[in-house]
Amino acid sequence: MFKLIVILLLFGVVGSLFSGLFFLYRDRGTGVRTAQALTLRIGLSILIFALLLVGFRFGWIPGYSQ
Repeated sequence: MFKLIVILLLFGVVGSLFSGLFFLYRDRGTGVRTAQALTLRIGLSILIFALLLVGFRFGWIPGYSQ
């Protein structure tokens, strides 16, 4: 379940990145939609990072030993 959530969030990040590119091209760099799409991408990336930290802390993601 944890892997599925992370993968869906990664797809959201990629989708937001492409929507930002689309809005950049469509609005000719004058609209706010590009900034909103990229802000969403940053928020999703931070959420993924936090989920990975929490998952590692609670043992949902096994660590490795050398």
